[in-house]
Amino acid sequence: MNETAKDDLKGYLTTHVLDTAQGRPASGLRIELYRLEGGTRARLADVSTNADGRCDAPLLEGGDFTAGVYELLFHAGDYLVASGQPDHFLDRIPIRFTVARPDEHYHVPLLLSPYSYSTYRGS
Repeated sequence: MNETAKDDLKGYLTTHVLDTAQGRPASGLRIELYRLEGGTRARLADVSTNADGRCDAPLLEGGDFTAGVYELLFHAGDYLVASGQPDHFLDRIPIRFTVARPDEHYHVPLLLSPYSYSTYRGS
């Protein structure tokens, strides 16, 4: 197998945030990515969503995307206040998940409103 074909097999992590209360992408929402191993929690990324509610690049990819436990920390409260929704219940939303197959695409979307959220492993 040539080197390019090997690179095509490497997985990556993406996210997408939709503001379901306003019916639009959540633009400007801060997200931190952590890797958890033993008793340590190492921050790997600190990004904000673009106008489409996505990050401009994968949060993690290739050789940096390995099997293990990760956490996405969505700064929902700051976003909700900035987007004109000051009366909110949620502040920071941690989503902890396990990557078992780092050669695959892991997509972790967040559907957000001031009082609830949902997530799933997307494609």
